[in-house]
Amino acid sequence: MPYRSLHGWVLAVAIVAAGVVLGAASPAAADRGDGSCLRPDETGDMRVDVQFAGTTYSVLVYVPEDMRRTRRVPLVLNLHGSQANGAIQMAVSGLRAVADDESFIVAAPSGAIPLPPPQQPADPNGHWAWNVPGVPTTAGQLPPPTARDDVRFLSRVIDVVSRELCTDTRRTYVTGHSGGGRMASALGCRIADRIAAIAPNAGLRAGRPDPDDVTVPEVEDCQPERPLPVLTFHGQQDVVNPYGGNGDLRWGYAVPLAVQTWARLNECRRGPQATTVSEHVTLLSYTRCRRGAEVEFYRVSDGGHTWPGSSGPPHGPGLVTQEIHASRLMWEFFEGFRLPRR
Repeated sequence: MPYRSLHGWVLAVAIVAAGVVLGAASPAAADRGDGSCLRPDETGDMRVDVQFAGTTYSVLVYVPEDMRRTRRVPLVLNLHGSQANGAIQMAVSGLRAVADDESFIVAAPSGAIPLPPPQQPADPNGHWAWNVPGVPTTAGQLPPPTARDDVRFLSRVIDVVSRELCTDTRRTYVTGHSGGGRMASALGCRIADRIAAIAPNAGLRAGRPDPDDVTVPEVEDCQPERPLPVLTFHGQQDVVNPYGGNGDLRWGYAVPLAVQTWARLNECRRGPQATTVSEHVTLLSYTRCRRGAEVEFYRVSDGGHTWPGSSGPPHGPGLVTQEIHASRLMWEFFEGFRLPRR
């Protein structure tokens, strides 16, 4: 069976606390032959099995209630930070509530590179890193050659979830926190033909740092097939992925340079235009971009390595600003974009 309801007392506790309702397992979606499909009637948290390179991975997926079962709906990939997992990222981001209000499906897969837990007791779902191409993990080492190819794996997740749960392949979006933001950025560089927009938090990159000069991105490492809309959030007090950059090949160049590079890739002709959002938040916008692929950056002057607006578990050092709600702002951004018809 391609997917199943979650089991186990640990996840059950989290689900009850979040007020999520699980249904019984259902058959896969049925193709109706007219471009639409019939989605199974199960809602809430479930697990979708994704087979990749000879291994089956269990991916956490959230399906809101009250969606029309015959309509293809958007998909948001929600990528966790290093030392976390998909279940933690769902709690951190609060995307279930936004999905309920706006009728989209959220998939929160987990990385496959094991890392030590940040604190005890360890999470039963594990602590993982993404294989961001060409850069070390937070453990300071490059992934081994045998590490899962996460660009290909996440592309496979899109295929399987779309097939099983009737998502619209023209409206697939990617977000992520920290290492998940770096992974989302890598997807933007490599499979822009599969995703309509990205919104990394505390992790935007525009290619890996140049190994010969980490203060600039390696141009050859980010050559998207089309202009890609980009939204990002970053705290100026982030000590994990510093706003001004560092000398680490994992992180490297400054956040404003990453934003400017995406604006250059999208051939934006205006910006940055600064708009004061609140006492500590400024929106920097690049507009008049090729094919409307705008670039927006919410800069949080007192923000730490955190998800703006989060009421979830601790997920990084520093202040969690409540002046903006990243998940709702990113959905407003995502709604304006879809892939062109082929």
